[in-house]
Amino acid sequence: MSTLAASTIADSTAADRLAALRQAMRHHGVDAVVVPSSDPHLSEYLPPRWKGREWLSGFTGSVGTFIATQDVAGVWTDGRYWTQAESELAGTGIALMKISSGASTEYVNWLAATMAAGQVVAVDGAVLGLAIARLLQAALDAKGVTLRTDADLLDEVWRDRPGLPHDPVYEHAPPYAATPRTEKLAALHAAMREQGADRHLVSTLDDIAYLFNLRGSDVNFNPVFVAHALVGLDHATLFVDDGKVKPSLAAKLTADGITVAPYARATAALAELPPGTVLLLDPRRITHGTRQAVPGHVKVVEAINPSTFAKSRKTEAEAVHVRATMEQDGAALCEFFAWLEEALARRHEAPLDEVDIDRHITAARARRPGFVSPSFGTIAGFRANGAIMHYRAIEGQCAVIDGDGLLLIDSGGQYIGGTTDITRVVPVGDITAEHRRDFTLVLKGMMALSATRFPRGTKAPLLDAIARAPIWSAGIDFGHGTGHGVGFFLNVHEGPHAITPSMMPEAHTAMEPGMITSIEPGIYRPGKWGIRIENLVLNRADGTTEFGEFLRFETLTLCPIDTRCIDRALLRDDEIAWLNDYHATVRERLAPLVSGAALAWLNERTKAL
Repeated sequence: MSTLAASTIADSTAADRLAALRQAMRHHGVDAVVVPSSDPHLSEYLPPRWKGREWLSGFTGSVGTFIATQDVAGVWTDGRYWTQAESELAGTGIALMKISSGASTEYVNWLAATMAAGQVVAVDGAVLGLAIARLLQAALDAKGVTLRTDADLLDEVWRDRPGLPHDPVYEHAPPYAATPRTEKLAALHAAMREQGADRHLVSTLDDIAYLFNLRGSDVNFNPVFVAHALVGLDHATLFVDDGKVKPSLAAKLTADGITVAPYARATAALAELPPGTVLLLDPRRITHGTRQAVPGHVKVVEAINPSTFAKSRKTEAEAVHVRATMEQDGAALCEFFAWLEEALARRHEAPLDEVDIDRHITAARARRPGFVSPSFGTIAGFRANGAIMHYRAIEGQCAVIDGDGLLLIDSGGQYIGGTTDITRVVPVGDITAEHRRDFTLVLKGMMALSATRFPRGTKAPLLDAIARAPIWSAGIDFGHGTGHGVGFFLNVHEGPHAITPSMMPEAHTAMEPGMITSIEPGIYRPGKWGIRIENLVLNRADGTTEFGEFLRFETLTLCPIDTRCIDRALLRDDEIAWLNDYHATVRERLAPLVSGAALAWLNERTKAL
């Protein structure tokens, strides 16, 4: 343990924590430590126990890898977080290391180039993805560098480290969970048989929640709970911390052939698998530590989790609930935007800041039936802050909405009937021709992809250029994907499909009916403004020709797009028709759910161009 007293580390600076970590490294003979933004389930949003990278560095973005040697420390993160990271890492002695995308493994190359033969790199194998572990092992082996995955040095310097979350698991019940868990498990058993497997380990929390029709609140924004699942052909075991599953729910699970066991028993259960077992594992969705627990006498089949495909394709019953949820979410947004316009009109009397936006938009959703929580931290960025792609306003450190400019608001909700995610941009005071040009280019990109017809099975990344083309035509680009999958009262970011140039167009990215995806192109001018327009869309069948089946997008999101920001001269007639039709649909479906100022706002903002 470092000579820095354990009692002071909780209140220490990032520089103090780095010093303590380096002392622990010297004690263990470790030359470099890697701390990924990860947990044993490879989650996007982490329970507090596994926020080690954030605790060490002070960088709070959701994506990044921390590496420390005795001489250098850095956080590797992509362009969505550069401005944020520069601010949060200032004065810590920890450098921002810029990478091309969140999926980049450039830090592996840095380690291979930096470390010398005979040196030791340590990373907690329990939170290191298996696919990354293999890349890292190969790169370090080639340099004669040892990789240690058996030690978690964080435990030596993070003495007040949080334990496992204790919130209860609850059932996602009918009518929202229209498919019983027994049917989902039966479909999984069929997929296992196709792979020749008699066991399947599932560690990703959204897959577990989907399979068992269970939900929790262990992770901010995503209604999941910390667990592993080991599924056999006639029985399944759910490994979850003691006390989280009430006896009444455990009895229901038992009746469906599911045993509840302690969370800590998961790796032991793998180690106890008998000879002759054939275990299905998804190498993209388990950690190195989990894989190491599988004994050598077990045959391992590597393939994507069948549940990852299954949950991405929403049933028609689920789509009905999602449409109803979008109406409630849209009505909440009408109430919010009506309040916002009134608040902007009197902001000189009652100052308004970005945190107020977050507070009021969440309150508007909370008044709607079925609301559970936000689906991610609201991004409310005024002027220059809008150019920070994953900006999060903090009380006392955020911008006051004063003067002229654009206000970007990216927000979403978790409802028992679906998950929402929407971005809108509104004008504050007077805006410029440059603002309108950028806004209109982004709108053109969003509409172009929304109106696209494409063959079933098209790889999602191949659609990305359609949304970018109008923006590229002006010599502009943006540094994030155009779209991500969205769960059904599950993770707001859901695979396996994503419309992004950072993902290879592999078989598992094929677009299929029932998938929900965001369409969200943008333009960001650092220090000036940011614009993003985002709707969620549903893949729908659109006929068959001699060339095969085709799909189209059904727009799910219901909220006006602010026409005050549009340069009408840049829109074609068919684009104006698309926008007018969209606004007519929004007005028709939301008007019965709102009244007073919210209804007046809706009618005003959906007027035809």
